[in-house]
Amino acid sequence: MATDKAVETVIVGNYVEMETEGKPKDMKARFSKFLWHGGSAYDAWFSCASNQVAQVLLTLPYSFSQLGMLSGICFQLFYGLLGSWTAYLISVLYVEYRTRKEREKVDFRNHVIQWFEVLDGLLGKYWRNVGLAFNCTFLLFGSVIQLIACASNIYYINDNLDKRTWTYIFGACCATTVFIPSFHNYRIWSFLGLVMTTYTAWYLTIASLLHGQVEGVKHSGPTKIVLYFTGATNILYTFGGHAVTVEIMHAMWKPQKFKAIYLLATLYVLTLTLPSAAAVYWAFGDMLLNHSNAFSLLPRSPSRDMAFITFGFACTPLYFVWEKAIGMHECKSLCKRAAARLPVVIPIWFLAIIFPFFGPINSTVGSLLVSFTVYIIPALAYMFTFKSSAAREVLCLLYILPSSTPLLSISSIRTKPKHGECPAFVRHHDVKNAVEQPPKYMGRWVGTYVMNSFVVVWVLIVGFGFGGWASVTNFVHQIDTFGLFTKCYQCPPPTMAPSLPHLNATAAPPPLHHPHNLTHSP
Repeated sequence: MATDKAVETVIVGNYVEMETEGKPKDMKARFSKFLWHGGSAYDAWFSCASNQVAQVLLTLPYSFSQLGMLSGICFQLFYGLLGSWTAYLISVLYVEYRTRKEREKVDFRNHVIQWFEVLDGLLGKYWRNVGLAFNCTFLLFGSVIQLIACASNIYYINDNLDKRTWTYIFGACCATTVFIPSFHNYRIWSFLGLVMTTYTAWYLTIASLLHGQVEGVKHSGPTKIVLYFTGATNILYTFGGHAVTVEIMHAMWKPQKFKAIYLLATLYVLTLTLPSAAAVYWAFGDMLLNHSNAFSLLPRSPSRDMAFITFGFACTPLYFVWEKAIGMHECKSLCKRAAARLPVVIPIWFLAIIFPFFGPINSTVGSLLVSFTVYIIPALAYMFTFKSSAAREVLCLLYILPSSTPLLSISSIRTKPKHGECPAFVRHHDVKNAVEQPPKYMGRWVGTYVMNSFVVVWVLIVGFGFGGWASVTNFVHQIDTFGLFTKCYQCPPPTMAPSLPHLNATAAPPPLHHPHNLTHSP
């Protein structure tokens, strides 16, 4: 009888959407959704594009002075494509993990999936622990770099306060991000972030071209191998901003649409980073070796003072990890969650005051943390997840059976569907095959494994090996030159007021100078 039949339908690659895009009923709800509820593909693109480069945009001319014009352009294109590829791998692994879990009736409506949970579900606790350590450390220092950058930028707008004081102020501003529940609520923030990043990039480009080359400008880079690999790892860091890829995907209404979003975001970011870095380096040349923030060389103007980049993206995943650690992640009270998140801000604040080396710290984080977090681990995780031939085949078990039939007595029919798609009726308990086949233009599985092997070897040797040596050497040099807790990193010395002849020269001591106010190349 028909009533005795029960058919379980699970289509591979399909899973429960986070929310439905239902139309709000009143004006208040519509306005709230417009500003607050962002889960579309456009929102994900805004988040990826604004989060990918952010304040690192201001240090790319500094990297060009270390690399030279040609190498700077080549590394941007190379790491842009490499980053897009590993972001694609992360998105595939997220879909694989979530599909498997939702076949087991796991509901993620009140839970944000994170990268270490994907590794745990697919590969086990050891992968989870390694991924969690690298990911959290990178996000912590990513937040530190954003805070340092904000203090550095605002100093060039208002130098009445030193950079350390501005760090205190913006640390307090950073604490307001505890009230943003998830990336689903970053709509207006990510939009403003991308607008300001775009404005800043084109301001740097146009202002540098209008300024022209400084007298006696030299473009001698690359001059030292230490500086060369330091600049290269800063660019690796620039296009390694997809440590928050899983959180952004999870905030989408339809995460399946994420596949090409990061690549499109990267292509847009390249239209900002290449012209701005090339123009500033063309105008100021080797002067950038001692000025890691491009704002420091451009004359003060209202246009420059408007160029400010928002921050806060890297903090949110850390909040999620902390909430899960203390059991507050699924709490529905926003105020309680915000209060629970505040302790995360303290180490960010403290580290930004200890290491205010905007520029050199980017390269160090890029070589030691980004190289593993968003390049090596995703590539290895993908290869180990699909290492068996059975895992790589899109095989589906079809069942039409009475609901009372025990699982062990089921006779199955194995099929190999066309174009990597499964039939409509799939028994979810038994399917553990690849949700998505690799793209044909990459050579399917063979090409994908070759590409992943290249990513691992290249980043391990060039990014972590040479890059780690160079960036740590440069970072230690900054500590030796400026010291920890330096009050105003790379600030120009205060101008000494001319002495008046009718005043006694010994009546007052001269103003204090900032010792070692410029970075010296190692």
